[in-house]
Amino acid sequence: MVPLMHCQAKADDIEGNLSAESIISDEQTLQRDLQIAIEEENYDEAAKIRDDLRHLHEDSKASVLTANSRFYDAFRRGDLATMQNLWAKGDQVCCVHPGANGIVRYDYVMESWEIVWMNYEFPLEIELKNVMVHVKGDFGYVTCMEFVKTKGSSWGGQFVTNVFERINGQWYICIHHASQADL
Repeated sequence: MVPLMHCQAKADDIEGNLSAESIISDEQTLQRDLQIAIEEENYDEAAKIRDDLRHLHEDSKASVLTANSRFYDAFRRGDLATMQNLWAKGDQVCCVHPGANGIVRYDYVMESWEIVWMNYEFPLEIELKNVMVHVKGDFGYVTCMEFVKTKGSSWGGQFVTNVFERINGQWYICIHHASQADL
């Protein structure tokens, strides 16, 4: 029998105190600036911005945090189409919603999100705390405390592990495991 130990994530583990929101903001700003440079036919500037975007995407921790932020943005909005694009396709993906058994295979995982969202009014309020990111090769994971509040309910806290796989240069979520946490 393995003894149970408390696991705690620490926000200061993220190098440079990167936040997912600031990374998304940087990416959106760069994409907008790139579009403007192209429209103005300023190709030297466009090339520099393209390189900055490439560097941002190649920074593995930043890229995994960006993928995690996109996941939570789709979750907040109840956006199934975006959620479908964020998940790896295939039989290996797994989702564990709080208090539920694991759901395996892409199609079943997507159905589970539809079921989870059936009685919610969007957008949801979601706060993440104690975010940590780890990357090794083509796999990365984020641990955090997830606090979700739906209309008319109190905050519920979950300890979450989101696992991402890099496929053809893009990070896709392949495991979402949320376990109810005593607050």
